[in-house]
Amino acid sequence: MTKVSGVTDSRISTANLTRHLQQAAIELPLSLAVAVQKSRRQAFSLSKTLSYHEINFFDLNRQSDEIAFALNQYGIKRGMKTVLMVTPSIEFFALTFALFKAGIVPILVDPGMGVKNLKQCFAESSPDAFIGIPKAHIARKLFGWGKSSIKFLLTVGGSSLFGGISLDKLLKTTKITDQPYPMVKLAENEMAAILFTSGSTGVPKGVVYSHKMFEAQINALKNDYGIVAGERDLATFPLFSLFGPALGMASIIPDMDASKPITANPDYIFAAIEKYQCSNLFANPALIEVLGQAALKTDKCRQYKLPSLKRVISAGAPATLPSIECFSKMLIDDVEVLNSYGATESLPLTKIGSKALLTTTRVTDNGGGICVGLAIKGVEIKIIAITEEDIVSWCDDLALPVNTIGEIVVKGDMVSQSYYQRPSATAQAKIVDTDDDAQSVYRHRMGDLGYLDDNGQLWMCGRKAHRVEASGTIFFSIPCERIFNTHKLVKRSALVGVDVGGIIKPLLCIELNKNAGVNSNKAQRKLFNELKDIGSMNQQSKPIVDFLIHPDFPVDIRHNAKIYREKLAVWAQKKIMAETR
Repeated sequence: MTKVSGVTDSRISTANLTRHLQQAAIELPLSLAVAVQKSRRQAFSLSKTLSYHEINFFDLNRQSDEIAFALNQYGIKRGMKTVLMVTPSIEFFALTFALFKAGIVPILVDPGMGVKNLKQCFAESSPDAFIGIPKAHIARKLFGWGKSSIKFLLTVGGSSLFGGISLDKLLKTTKITDQPYPMVKLAENEMAAILFTSGSTGVPKGVVYSHKMFEAQINALKNDYGIVAGERDLATFPLFSLFGPALGMASIIPDMDASKPITANPDYIFAAIEKYQCSNLFANPALIEVLGQAALKTDKCRQYKLPSLKRVISAGAPATLPSIECFSKMLIDDVEVLNSYGATESLPLTKIGSKALLTTTRVTDNGGGICVGLAIKGVEIKIIAITEEDIVSWCDDLALPVNTIGEIVVKGDMVSQSYYQRPSATAQAKIVDTDDDAQSVYRHRMGDLGYLDDNGQLWMCGRKAHRVEASGTIFFSIPCERIFNTHKLVKRSALVGVDVGGIIKPLLCIELNKNAGVNSNKAQRKLFNELKDIGSMNQQSKPIVDFLIHPDFPVDIRHNAKIYREKLAVWAQKKIMAETR
């Protein structure tokens, strides 16, 4: 029997998601598996040309076999952990599948989380190897990432001056065999990868992924989203792009910084979709807004169309209804934006189409939260009372009735069972339960607040850490903010708590739309009075009568939607203290 994170699993070791790639190499050998877009500036010109690097399923499977053999001969073997910091490329795909085939545990991090957080992630995960582009190796050397544990260095796509041996040289010196690599088979709950959360809503934590989780995600994409072999996906997020080859679907990678989607060039994305006639697009809400706004400006405001798309999947942050509405005009009539709810620890959990979502505008604008839809097949969602205490074991009495706001708790095969080397965080977020086979599993506490309605739909009401408790009342961030966001001058708002004379009061920070024209004290007073009038029409927002205008909200890089309310709370407190002196 195999024991993982305190959970005993007696199931046979047969799991490895790369079996899907091997199958695609047999059934669709010459079909496109991956295409990577690259932009290059023309000589003596400011314009750029686009080129594409392609590989089919047979060659991708063969290359990953060769790399797996080479890694083993180099000394990187089953059970070892390796940092993988390689930009989206053919090498990224071949390396990732090679690591999975060999039972080597990739450590995946978001470079946008910052140097301090990256160093902490590598210290916690104690990697045995570091595989990266030259730039990543320079940073590793400069900031001392993993220096106490790393024994093997491998450089991809350039000089190996700071990174041990280059991948090209390693492959040249490895004895290549015509035999397929003997794929390592793991217990379904055995650690397969460590994915670090972005840290946008707290300290980054390493989420332990198993092949069971990956298989559940693949099944969800097949069964709940209807993806079939032969499709082509414009993938803007590296992890999701890996599911393409596992589904027999080509992954088309645009030339963009995946950690900063709001900086993407829409023309490149439109060009890739058109060239490959992509049927699927995965993009977070921030990128959807960028694409929608760019399309509106195309050809003297004639709306750009994307007729090849059969579906658009959006996840990663709460969707804004105006951006969804704008982007949807680019799609043919029966195609929707499928909004998904989840997190690194568990994704996807729910789904709602854009047509249904747009009918919820009135509820959202009146403080009902954001509808994220019904649970997908195999996912169970419960709401529990808000508490900061650990909950050791699950019982059905913990579940709150419908239409009652509490913490969202989820259960399903795509739900992670632990954080790596963080027993305290695991205890805070996990509740021991049993599955249908009497195996011990964990429910995951999302750290989000919400409620289930009479139809079983989940409504999001914000992070648990972002609620404000004042004078015996709990104010929930999303419901309150969306009420005030209906004002035409408000771009977005953020609820915080401030201490005024020893009493906590709710306060709303406001970021205005461009050219709002609120430049004088008189204009500001007028705006605040209008906001008070809006708030007074709803019981939950009526007590919010204090406002501050912030010039530019601090937000996470990836989604441009997750507001750093903790920073705004500190800023607001300083402003209030200065005004009361």
